[in-house]
Amino acid sequence: MTRYFAIGAFAILVLVLGGTTALILQGRSPLTLFQQPSALGGAGLVQNEDAYAQCRSTVIAGGSDTIGGPFELITEDGALVTSEALITEPTLLYFGYTFCPDVCPLDTVRNAEVVDILAARGEAVLPVFISIDPKRDTPERLREFTENIHPDMIGLTGSDAQVAAASRAYRTYYNSHDDGSDPYYLVDHSTFTYLVLPDAGFVEFFRRDTAPAEMADAVQCFLDASS
Repeated sequence: MTRYFAIGAFAILVLVLGGTTALILQGRSPLTLFQQPSALGGAGLVQNEDAYAQCRSTVIAGGSDTIGGPFELITEDGALVTSEALITEPTLLYFGYTFCPDVCPLDTVRNAEVVDILAARGEAVLPVFISIDPKRDTPERLREFTENIHPDMIGLTGSDAQVAAASRAYRTYYNSHDDGSDPYYLVDHSTFTYLVLPDAGFVEFFRRDTAPAEMADAVQCFLDASS
């Protein structure tokens, strides 16, 4: 716990001093895909056969089955892994990059806290960090980052094409400002965390302002409904 509390404190300091760089984007972002139930006429739009209807706080335009899908990426050990082999238990997916100065540390620490809250209840949830900056995020770099966030967190990277395919599957957005002149370039990106279940696939997303306890309770609802 002290490791990611320390990281969280550092990230908050950077956030205050430097501002936020990640985007909650409009237009091309998941915000055009994800809407609150009230914006679409209420929870009645969720089909009755949805086993998770009582757990959802959002409605996804086009349905939840339009989010997620297979991908192949590289683990911290340098091995190729498929999404099928990776997601064998409830999983929290987050797309970011290790050089992110503010948002990614805060969000991944929040996700780590959620994992620990659920672990205390006897629930196993896997935190996964998918890099959208494969140029700098080598397997070794990812291992260093994830070990400082949570011992169970898995970092994934890959080729530009592999990362882009995973991003498309979850309809995320990212845009690198790498022009070759600055090794400390920033990457704009969406900041949602995705809950994925082994049998059901993607079931819910969480915005970055969702508190750890609130998010843990929401994840618990989905776990209970799937049991």
